[in-house]
Amino acid sequence: MNQAPVSCIPNTKMSKARKVIDEAKEIQNPELDLADKGIAHFEEMPGLFNMVNITRLTLSHNKIQAVPPGLANMVNLEILNLFNNQIEELPTSLSSMPKLRILNVGMNRLDSLPRGFGAFPVLEVLDLTYNNLNETVLPGNFFKLETLRALYLGDNDFETLSPEIGQLKNLQILVLRENDLVSLPKEIGELHRLRELHIQGNRLTVLPPELGQLDLISNKSVLKMENNPWVAPIADQLQVGVSHVVDYIRSDTYKFVYNRHMQTETPPPPRTNDKRMKISRRQQS
Repeated sequence: MNQAPVSCIPNTKMSKARKVIDEAKEIQNPELDLADKGIAHFEEMPGLFNMVNITRLTLSHNKIQAVPPGLANMVNLEILNLFNNQIEELPTSLSSMPKLRILNVGMNRLDSLPRGFGAFPVLEVLDLTYNNLNETVLPGNFFKLETLRALYLGDNDFETLSPEIGQLKNLQILVLRENDLVSLPKEIGELHRLRELHIQGNRLTVLPPELGQLDLISNKSVLKMENNPWVAPIADQLQVGVSHVVDYIRSDTYKFVYNRHMQTETPPPPRTNDKRMKISRRQQS
C-alpha cells in the first residue's frame, strides 16, 4: 500500500516549485525565477541550496515567512529578490555571501536586521523599502557597506539618520521617502557621488547647508522633497523649483536662517502618517 508523503507541504505547491527547479538543473540555467508561486516555506524547493551555479534567484510575491541560514550556501548568488513576502527576520549568514551584489527585501515585515548585517563584501544595491525599520534597529556596522551604490529605506519608521551615513562614499541613490524624518545629518554632504535623493513625505522643516555641496540639480540628478512642513523660505523657493532651493541653501542668508532655527530648538512637527494599517504591520490571521 502506498503511504502518504511525510511532508506536510501540499503536493501541488511542491510540484510547481520543483518543476521550475528541475528544469533549471537540466539546462544548467544560472537564473531561477520562482516569483508568485504561492511558496510559503523553503522546504517547497528541495535541493535549492545545492544549486551553487545559480547567480540570480527571484522569490518575490510569495508567502515566505522565514529565510533559513542555508541560503548562504548558494555562494555564486549575485542577485537575490525576496520582495513582497512575509519575512520577519533575516539570517546573519546572508552577509557572508561572497558575490551578492543586489539584495531586495522590500515589502516584508522586518522590524530588525541581524547583527553584522553590514559585512556584505560586494553589495551594491540594498532595498529595504516598506518594512518596519527605524534608526534604533540598524546593526552597528550597517554604514560600513562601502560598496553600496543604492540604498532604499522608503516607507519605514526612521525619525533620524545616523551621521555615519557619510561613510557610504560610493552611494549614488538614497531613498528616504515616507518615513518620519525630522532632520538630516550634515554628513549627508560628504556623499559626493550622490545623484538621487528622495526625502518627500517626511517631517523635515530645514536642510543642512552641507547638502548644497552635492550635485543634485544637474540633468542626470534627482531631488524629490515635496510633502514636508518646510520653513517658509524653503517652501517659497520650492514653489519656484528644486534648483532654487539648492541655490538658496548654498547662500549665507540660509546659513543664518538654519543656525537660528537650530538654536531655537523648536519641537518637531507632529506625525501625519498613520502607519498602523501598513501591510508590513499586519500579523497573519
